[in-house]
Amino acid sequence: MPHTLLNINAIPTSSIVDALRYIESRVTPGDYRDYFSLIDSLTGIPAAVTLYNQQHANSGDGGNGGDGGNGGDGGDGGNTGNTTPSPLLKPFGQYDISQVDRQVVTSGLFSNGSGTLTAFHTASLLGDTSASYVEVYQEAASNSTAQVQFAVGYAHINGSGSIGNTTKTTSGNRETAALYRQFRNVILAPNTNKFTFTAAPAASSSGYDDFYFVAFNRAQMREKVDPGNWELRISGSGGITRLIDDSGATTNTNVNVSGRVYNVVSGSIASGTAVTHRAASLETVLGAAGLFYPDLGIILLNPEWVGRNDSGSIELRPGRSSNTLDNNAQKIFTAISGSGYFAARREEEINSISYFARARNDEFNFSSNPTYSTGSIDADGVKTTGKFKVATFKGDPRAYITQVGLYDDDHDLIAVAKLSQPVLKSFSREAVIKVKLDY
Repeated sequence: MPHTLLNINAIPTSSIVDALRYIESRVTPGDYRDYFSLIDSLTGIPAAVTLYNQQHANSGDGGNGGDGGNGGDGGDGGNTGNTTPSPLLKPFGQYDISQVDRQVVTSGLFSNGSGTLTAFHTASLLGDTSASYVEVYQEAASNSTAQVQFAVGYAHINGSGSIGNTTKTTSGNRETAALYRQFRNVILAPNTNKFTFTAAPAASSSGYDDFYFVAFNRAQMREKVDPGNWELRISGSGGITRLIDDSGATTNTNVNVSGRVYNVVSGSIASGTAVTHRAASLETVLGAAGLFYPDLGIILLNPEWVGRNDSGSIELRPGRSSNTLDNNAQKIFTAISGSGYFAARREEEINSISYFARARNDEFNFSSNPTYSTGSIDADGVKTTGKFKVATFKGDPRAYITQVGLYDDDHDLIAVAKLSQPVLKSFSREAVIKVKLDY
């Protein structure tokens, strides 16, 4: 029988007979004779156990580290060499950890997992003075529960539509130019200066100078926007225009330095499946409606297309004045909020690890909870143990596991799993508790 470290908190305190019987069942006959045979009272147990553990801590033998407290971990062996096992922690075995679950989960993108947004609010002056962008909330921005859902705005490569000029002699920062360059640095490949929309006419084949944008808030989007599961509606004098992406009609997805990219087209997902009204490749007059980057959560809209004369929103024709605030960010916000509808879902890859915490029949049957037994401390600080609070526990001790702690290799607690209801544990019962971590 290998040497076994003892957990002082797991030794019964009901009587000296029960304590010695517990110890005798866990140590070799020689160790019992050398360390415990002359003990005649419970007060002598702690010192003897401490001496015994010190002598055998580095013996190189794995072994049972005893029983943990209520919901604690035992110290089942597995430690070898000169590593000192912790008597309160039980290492997982070879087959106790399973990392096999990976699944893609979609959910509503907006606050509280909602898949649609029908109310649109902004901070009072945001975008009016800066000409940069407008953050959109699901409720009044002054409410404590208001959260940013997405931002809309306008960008122009030369700074048109915002205050300031290239010589910096006029007050203003040319925010639209700064925005264009920010999007370009994140999305386009090096040495590519302008954005190009699919089927652009010859006059725009070298790229477009400006665009409207919708940028989802990262906290709402989380990992990515789910392609084929969003519909943006914009309102104007021509009625309601419905926009989706063409991921459902694309067999070879375009991938660039910013990840996947799809075209924005006219269509709807209201029926449950994407219905495209006009393919991007057919938009040869003005170019496609826009571009969609699901991994970045960004939608770029072609201002020529959304502000067209035929059934479009001519109110979305951007102002391109020099050194003038044209309120283009407010124009796109008004068009979206006026429609009263924006649907979107997010997509996440969830990885799961399952830990199987196993409690054998001889583990976790006692508790260090002070209410588990009677006892008192005298004037000298010596603890006098008494009996089980529950008399029937004598000879048949029981405990209730209420939580499982997960520790790292340095024995630092990193996670706690709480059970929905306590699990009864005794010498006649074993338990397997599955702890699943999703990330």
